Amino acid sequence: MNNFYLAVLDIGKTNKKVLIYDQNLKMVVSTYKTFEQIDHGDFLSDDLEAIYEWFLSSLKNFAQQYAIQAISISAHGATFVAVDEKGNLTIPEICYTTEPGEDFHEEFYQEFGQAEALQKATATPNFMALLNVSKGIFYAKKHFPEAFNATRYFLNLPQYFSFRLTGVASAEPTYVGCHSYLWNFEKNTWSDVAHQLGIMDKLPDKIVKSWEVIGSILPEVASTTGLSSNVKVNPGLHDSNASLLPYLIKMKEPFILNSTGTWCVVMKEAEQVQFSPDELGKVVFYNLNVFNKPVKTAIFLAGLEFETYTDILKNLNKDHDFPEYDHELYQQIIENGNEFILPGVTKGTGQFPDSEARVISGNEIYSLEEIQAGTRYPEFFKNYEYAYAVLILSLAIQTKVALDRTGIQAGMPIFTEGGFRKNDCYNKLLTAFYPQSAVFTTALAEATAFGAAITALAGLTDNNPRNLQHLISIETRQMDAVKFTKLENYTKKFMSYI
Repeated sequence: MNNFYLAVLDIGKTNKKVLIYDQNLKMVVSTYKTFEQIDHGDFLSDDLEAIYEWFLSSLKNFAQQYAIQAISISAHGATFVAVDEKGNLTIPEICYTTEPGEDFHEEFYQEFGQAEALQKATATPNFMALLNVSKGIFYAKKHFPEAFNATRYFLNLPQYFSFRLTGVASAEPTYVGCHSYLWNFEKNTWSDVAHQLGIMDKLPDKIVKSWEVIGSILPEVASTTGLSSNVKVNPGLHDSNASLLPYLIKMKEPFILNSTGTWCVVMKEAEQVQFSPDELGKVVFYNLNVFNKPVKTAIFLAGLEFETYTDILKNLNKDHDFPEYDHELYQQIIENGNEFILPGVTKGTGQFPDSEARVISGNEIYSLEEIQAGTRYPEFFKNYEYAYAVLILSLAIQTKVALDRTGIQAGMPIFTEGGFRKNDCYNKLLTAFYPQSAVFTTALAEATAFGAAITALAGLTDNNPRNLQHLISIETRQMDAVKFTKLENYTKKFMSYI
């Protein structure tokens, strides 16, 4: 086979990207764009047609220089698309940020089973808004009954784009098994919820491997882009599982991946689905990875909390540089044991779904709302470095809870990727909580797209992704371990307030 290239469409919640990789999985070029959402009044939609047209246009530009032979898609979770036989939308795509109200959630659980029972059966927690795909489909069924009946396929977001490219409807494990309520992990088949929704005749016929070639691009796609009609397409996969894939291939021993961004997603491969009583009702769940194995997962909105409070601190102090790590300062805060920033900026999510976002300073309590309004704020917020350190302590403690719930064991390495891999303060604190575990930050660029590129190459060359280990390099940096006195006391007090 002559030199060839792989194309990846990476659909983030904010940025949409097209990336080109060579046959050795080296990224050679990329482009990205943001798109305005469509406002339907009660909900928002992504402009899927505009995204698809931009994707084809980008492919056309890249095809002039690169002999693209395979395409894969990675996409954010909790999104389905209802289409007819030709891929036309029958129902607008409904963004998972849509909040239908408590009555809707209560009706859902009355119809399909109580939340904790469904968490046990489908490894899926009760999320806010429409972060459970089944809730999104139930919402569509209630609001668009005629269009619901006229729908030929309910496709997950990556598979919508692979369907547009090939005309082949497909489903694969990483998306159907990601907090959807649609998958029964024990029986390894569609769940009772899928049957009760009345969509079994509207789902793809079978579950294919994430790297399996489902077909070649359609003649009209080849004509529009200038690509060969022999370009192969796989079904596409869920973004967190795409970023996990390189580690699953490279690491010989058990590990935990701490994938950070707006969401902090802590993942550990598991042998079986099992919840402790404390985990039921929390945002603890299991994904399926590309090898169809369960991945225990705990998440919280670390990036959103970080941005919310650092914006407040920057505006208050007119300071825009993030402070460097100061061990004595963190020790001082821990010994004082009087200042805490508590979750959660978005109530009903994360590891403490009942927690009210607030700040404690001594005997005073300040709500996030009054701090944002500028009516009241704690005195220590005027000290930018000090308040920033209190925030990082909060995020590190929340991460510890997620790591513990995911099943970290003594000596198990922790890898931080994504936005927080650049935050030494945060990662050093993790070493203090886990003195027997090495904490690494990674320099894996565009991890989600890279994982998708691996599946594209595996499908094209008819390989199991594990056979591509020699092409995968993950650059890591081990954090120097730090120790604090009274850290356990500070953590217990933090937890007692929650």
